[in-house]
Amino acid sequence: MYRTVATATTSTRGGSPTDSGDYVVSLDQVPRWSNAEHRSSLEYDNEDPSFSNSYFPDPLTSQSGAESGLNAIVSRFPVDHEINSKIYLWRGNPWNLEVDAVVNSTNENMDEAHCSPGLHAAAGPGLAEECAALGGCRTGMAKVTKAYDLPARRVIHTVGPKYAVKYHTAAENALSHCYRSCLELLIENGLQSIAMGCIYTEAKNYPREPAAHVAIRTVRRFLEKQKDKIAAVVFCTTTSTDTEIYKRLLPLYFPRDRLEEEVAISKLPADVGDENGETIIDERKIRIKPLPKKAIPKPPKAPVDLPVSDVGLVRRNSAHLDSYLDPAFMSLIKDPDQRRKEQWEKTAQAQSGWNCAKMLGFGDLGGPPLSAAEEYSLHSRYLAKANSLNLSEIAEMKIVYRGGVDSEGRPVMVVVGAHFLLRCLDLDRFVLYVVKEFEPIIQKPYTIVYFHSAASLQLQPDLGWMRRVQQILGRKHQRNLHAIYVLHPTFGLKAAIFAMQLFVDNVVWKKVVYVDRLLQLFRYVPREQLTIPDFVFQHDLEVNGGKGLIVDPRTKYVYHRP
Repeated sequence: MYRTVATATTSTRGGSPTDSGDYVVSLDQVPRWSNAEHRSSLEYDNEDPSFSNSYFPDPLTSQSGAESGLNAIVSRFPVDHEINSKIYLWRGNPWNLEVDAVVNSTNENMDEAHCSPGLHAAAGPGLAEECAALGGCRTGMAKVTKAYDLPARRVIHTVGPKYAVKYHTAAENALSHCYRSCLELLIENGLQSIAMGCIYTEAKNYPREPAAHVAIRTVRRFLEKQKDKIAAVVFCTTTSTDTEIYKRLLPLYFPRDRLEEEVAISKLPADVGDENGETIIDERKIRIKPLPKKAIPKPPKAPVDLPVSDVGLVRRNSAHLDSYLDPAFMSLIKDPDQRRKEQWEKTAQAQSGWNCAKMLGFGDLGGPPLSAAEEYSLHSRYLAKANSLNLSEIAEMKIVYRGGVDSEGRPVMVVVGAHFLLRCLDLDRFVLYVVKEFEPIIQKPYTIVYFHSAASLQLQPDLGWMRRVQQILGRKHQRNLHAIYVLHPTFGLKAAIFAMQLFVDNVVWKKVVYVDRLLQLFRYVPREQLTIPDFVFQHDLEVNGGKGLIVDPRTKYVYHRP
C-alpha cells in the first residue's frame, strides 16, 4: 500500500502528502526543530499557502526594552540542544511516517468510527479486530497494538478527555496523562521514535491552543527525565491552524538559543504545570506540619513535688505533643514497605494458629480482614486488568452468564456448577472474568441463580478461594445481593455453605435459598428469564422422578401434569 518517496521528490516540506497519499516518509525527510531556522533559505515547490518561506519562522519578537529586566529571571524551560534535536514538526498524517510508533486518538470503545480519520483504512482490517479484542480504554490511558499495513511498527491508542470550562483543570491533567502514557508505552515496548497527532478532537470541544500547550510542555518534561531512551518525537498537524499554533508555541518550551529563551520567559503562561507537566492546584496540596524536634535526653533528676497548677501544665503539654503524633495521621505517612511488612506478619500469625476450617478441609481462611479502602483498591486493580484482557475462552465455557430479571425486576446472574471444570480452568483468569461480568449489575440489587445439578461430580474450589473472590468483589456486592437461589442442592453443598456462614461471611451466605425443583425456582425467577442447560432438565427429572411435572424436550418448558 505504501511506497517510499525518493529524497529528490520529497523536498516539499520534508515529505508532505501528495495527491495519492500512499507513500512512506522517512524520519530524515522531516524537518528537525533544532535545524529548522538553518533551512529558511531553501525554496520548495508546491508550497502550502499556510507555510511561510521558512520551515519555522521565529514567532517571538524580542523587545529590547524588556530584555534587561528578564536577564535576572531563571527560565523554566532553558535551552537544551540535546532535547531539541529529538523534536520534529510535520504537516501530515502520522501513519505516513516511518517511525517506531504512531498515536491514534480514539474513544473509550476504541471503535473504528471514532478513531483518527484514515488510520484504519491505511492499516487494514487487522487493526480493527485487535482493537475490538482489547476491551476498550479509559480516558487518559493508552494501549498498544500492531501496526499491520502501516510503515510504523506499533500503534498506540489513547482516549482524550471531554472539555468543560468548569472542569478545565481535570481535562488538562487527563490530556497530559494521555501524552505521558503514550511515551511510557513507547519505552516499555523498546521503541524510540513516535509520531503524535493532536489528541484532542472537535467532538470533545477541547480548545486547540490550550491543548497544544499541554501537549508540548508534557513532552518537554518527559524528555527531561527520559531523553536517553527516546530518539524522536514528531508533532504532526493536519490543518493550517494547528500548524501555526505549534510553530508559535514550540519556541516557548523548546527554545533554540538564548534569545528565544529570554523572550519565552515573558510569554509563557503563569501555570506551566509541575515536573510532569500537570496543572498545579495549591488548594489540593497536602500540608504536613513538621514534628517537634526530639530533645536530647538528660540525666534523670530527683523527683520534685510540683504544685497542682504545674501538674496541669505538664498534662496540657503532653496532650499538645500527642496531637502531633495522631495515629490516623501517622498511618498516612508510614513507610509503605513497613505497612506491607506488618500485614505479612499479621497474615503469618493468623496462619500459624489453629485453623479449624483448614483442618476440616475447607481451605486456608487465615489472614487479616481487609478494610473498605483495601477492598476498593483490590477491586479496582482487578477490574482494570480484566478490562484490558481478552477473556473470550472463559465466556465460552458458560460458567457465569447474564440472565434476565427475577419476579421483582432485579437483574439475574446465572452460575452453572457442572461447567466449572477445575482441571482445565485458569482460576486467575476466571476471577478476572467474574469481576468484569459482575461489575455492571452489583451497582444495584441483584440475584444469583446457581445450578448445582450434576455439579457434585466435578472438583470444586475450597472456601479460601471463595473468600478471596468475595473480597475482590467488594462490599457493594455484599450490600446489593438480594438472594442466591441454589437449585438441586446436595448434603455436601449445604455443609459447605454452612461452613461459609461460619468462616467466610455470615451476611452473604445467609441469603442462600435452597430450591429442590425447577417449578419452585420459577416462582422466584420466571422461566422465560433464564437460559437453562439441557442437562439441568434431565437432572431434575431423575432427582424428582418426574412427579407432578412434564418437561417439553423441544422447548424445555415445564408444565404441571393434568
